[in-house]
Amino acid sequence: MARRRNQTPIGLKAGMYLVLGLCVILALFPFFYMLSLSLQSDADMYSGVPVLFPSVLQFSNYLTIWEKAPFARFILNSFILAGGITALHLIFDPLIGYVFAKMEFPGKRPLFVMLLSTLMLPFFIRMIPLYILTAKMGWLNTYQGLIMPFAMSAYGIFLMRQFILPIPNELIDAARIDGASDLKIYTAIVLPQLRPAFATLGLLTFVFQFNEFLWPLIVVSTTEMRPITTGLTLFNSEFFTQWNLTATGGVILFLPSLLLFIFMQRYFVRSVMTTGMK
Repeated sequence: MARRRNQTPIGLKAGMYLVLGLCVILALFPFFYMLSLSLQSDADMYSGVPVLFPSVLQFSNYLTIWEKAPFARFILNSFILAGGITALHLIFDPLIGYVFAKMEFPGKRPLFVMLLSTLMLPFFIRMIPLYILTAKMGWLNTYQGLIMPFAMSAYGIFLMRQFILPIPNELIDAARIDGASDLKIYTAIVLPQLRPAFATLGLLTFVFQFNEFLWPLIVVSTTEMRPITTGLTLFNSEFFTQWNLTATGGVILFLPSLLLFIFMQRYFVRSVMTTGMK
């Protein structure tokens, strides 16, 4: 009898699966429609009614987009932008997180609170002063102007600090007694234990920066320096928008993030599990 009471009724279980299935459909529908648009001809797209299943699959859109715009350069710029910012985050964020987690110095707590308070400032507040500073340094329309303003983040520093905190202080003290420097302790003891955190920070940073639109739109002024996000605006004009080509570019923009998540999934899940245990 107790065993039967613990079993979930079939009707309730079916209802749960139905709700979950509807949620999955709602979540995937925008991507499905984008994929459908990328395969539609001009006749389907401007037929006057939404078309979910194209009458003819026009795979030539994926070739046309390379002919009508310097799409290879857009992809290269996006990888340079996202890869450069991700690499800088993986260098500076754990280093600063280690300082806040395991070192003592005057003003440590107020500095950390001030750092976290920047998370509450929307980018629109920092955008104008950041643009003026970038312009005065002569970095407009350059890779350093796209990358250096985002070389580190308060979120990444906080994430790394939280992963470093559980490392036993006794282990670090023993290394200091053996004559190890702080840099040696950081590289030999701390970094090897941060692989899941590195995967999480790298994945989130790369995906966010690869899809960044506003800052490149402000800083970049030539077609050759555009990433994919702003490069897709070439297919838009005042009176006409090539939605099928724009959707084709959106699918191409989505693929690197999807492949990176598939490749880094086990590390990402491990980091979530480790955080839950802490």
